[in-house]
Formats: sequence, structure tokens, C-alpha cells
Amino acid sequence: MSDKKLTVALLFGGRSSEHVVSCVTAAGVYRALDKERFNAIPVGITKTGQFVPVSESVLLSYALDSDPLPEVAAGDERIIWPLATDDHTLRVLDAQNQITELGTIDVAVPMLHGPFGEDGTVQGLCELAGLPYVGSGVLASALCMDKHALKVVLETAGVKVAPWNRISRQQLAQDPQAAARLDQGLNYPLFVKPARAGSSVGVTRVTEPGGLAAAVDTALAEDHTALIESAITGREVEIGVLGGRGGASLRASDVIGEIRFTGRDFYDFESKYLGGAGVEIVLPAEVTDAEYQALRDAAFKAFDAAGCAVYARIDFFLTADGPVLNEINTLPGFTPFSMYPQLWEASGVSYSELITELIELALEAQR
Repeated sequence: MSDKKLTVALLFGGRSSEHVVSCVTAAGVYRALDKERFNAIPVGITKTGQFVPVSESVLLSYALDSDPLPEVAAGDERIIWPLATDDHTLRVLDAQNQITELGTIDVAVPMLHGPFGEDGTVQGLCELAGLPYVGSGVLASALCMDKHALKVVLETAGVKVAPWNRISRQQLAQDPQAAARLDQGLNYPLFVKPARAGSSVGVTRVTEPGGLAAAVDTALAEDHTALIESAITGREVEIGVLGGRGGASLRASDVIGEIRFTGRDFYDFESKYLGGAGVEIVLPAEVTDAEYQALRDAAFKAFDAAGCAVYARIDFFLTADGPVLNEINTLPGFTPFSMYPQLWEASGVSYSELITELIELALEAQR
């Protein structure tokens, strides 16, 4: 990368149920960004999809223990996003219809989670403007966001996944009794989840048939398609993947993280972000050399099969018969205490260094 100080547009908030987490993530990234190498322009996206400027003081006030919880407010100003390949200037339109320039963007850094951010939509917006951005492209982002579609692709590529069934809102409306049959071919307990959501939003653990219909309703409240999976007996582990420089091979974190349950049924939103009891994060996890190699190989295979780029956190169940992939996170949680940064911190790459690496990988990709 050149010695020129670069300008990054830090995107956060958004229309998904993970709006709050995205705001807190952006605050962490902004604090850790190497200010000697990068200027950062915070760009908030409201819950209704408005792009708005957010001041540094507001951004740095975001925290998960604040009351009220963080939310991007609309205000009187709107961001005009670049939509031309020869003009990457970020502009603001005020209440008097006056336009001012905020700066010329060199790279976009989406710290968005869930639909309308992690699913290829914002990536497509950057593609329209020919603007480099951190993360996977449109297709891989959309694919990894849709748990059903991803399973189909990975299973075809020879990556083990949990057995599953699916149902859409339309299918359920046409056949209200269909939910009762969604356990066919599966083993209890089941996990019912939205096909396109993250942070365990809308996920229910079901231990008997009587709870299946309500769990499907909960999942379909978050997305138009629900996934019903057999629970896998194994340790829940996670590995970090980074793209290679200059066409070099993919890189994996030197360590594995493990989610160990001491009183909860699964890794839900409260335990992930609000410090809920009953879950222990073990890092580094104790794995044999053979287990690490199997996880790394499966992660690389999945990353390539899905067409991912720059980075991803890949989650597995480590069973007696080897790894079973749970999901690929193309925009994983990225607060300083999230698993992905911690995996690389334990591998010798600091939080700030990791952010710089992601930006440089995005600039090198130049889609």
C-alpha cells in the first residue's frame, strides 16, 4: 500500500435485527483504526435504510450496556453515496438542500450484520461505484447469508453439514399442518432458525414435536424461510480465515475457539453480547494436531466452495467423525471481544493490525 493516508467509509447500523451489534462493532473498529494510515468517515444506516452522517462522539458512545441501546438516528442530513466509478466522493445533503463534501473514499468497511448489509446488498452498492470494500463479494455474501443455499453448495462440495429441512412462509400459508412434518428424517433435539439472520436471533431449541410449530413461527418472524436442523453431538468450535496476499494461500488462525456450555442450551443472543451466564469461551481450545488440521482443511474447502474473499469466521461442530460445518460468517462479529478478532489476537495479530490487514486485502482485491 502507498504512503498516502487513505479514507475509509465505516458503514454500520442497518435494517436488520442486528442493528445494535453493528453499531457497537463500528465503535470498536473506529477506536482501533490506525489513524496515522487512515481517515475514517462514519456512515450510519438507520433502521429504515437512510444513510446518515454520525459524529465521532455519538459513535464512540455506542455500548451494549447503554440505556437506551445504540441506534442510528435519522436527523436532518442524508449521505449521498457514490454511484459512479469515476467519482468516489462522499457528500451530505442538509435540510436546506445544500450539498457539502465529506471526502473521497478509498475503501468501504462494512461492519454490518444480517440482511441488507451482510447479504450482498451493500456489496452490490459498492460494486456499482467500483469502490473497493472489505469482505466477500455479492454472490458469496448472499450465499453464506442463506443457510439453506449454503448447505446445498457445501454438501455438493463434500463439506459435511448437519441434516436439515426447510419451509417458507408461503409453504406454511398453503399448508398450515406442514410444520408438524418438518422433523421427518431428523433427530431431536432440533434447532429451528431463520435462513437469513445471525447473532442467534430467532433461533429456538426444540426437544419434542409439540414445540416445533411455535419455533417455526419465531424463525419466520425474522425471515421468509426457516431452517430445521438436527442437533449435532460435538464441540462447538470456530476458526478464523484470512485471504492470502498476492495470490498466496489462505491463512487460518493458529488457534481454535470453543463455545462451552455450562448452563445454557445453545449460544443465544444474551450469552453472545450481554454477558449471560451459562456459556464459557475457551481460547485457545484444546485440540489435537490432527483435529486442527481437519478443521483448517474443511474451513479452506468451505471458504473456496462458497467463493469467499478477504475474511470469514467458520463455525464447526467437532465430532468423533470429524468436523461438521455449522455456518460461514462473511462479516463476523468484530467488537474487540468478539471471537474472530480474539482468534487472531491469540495468533499474534492485534485488533488494530487485523483491521489494517482487512483494508489492505480489500484494496489488493480491487474487484
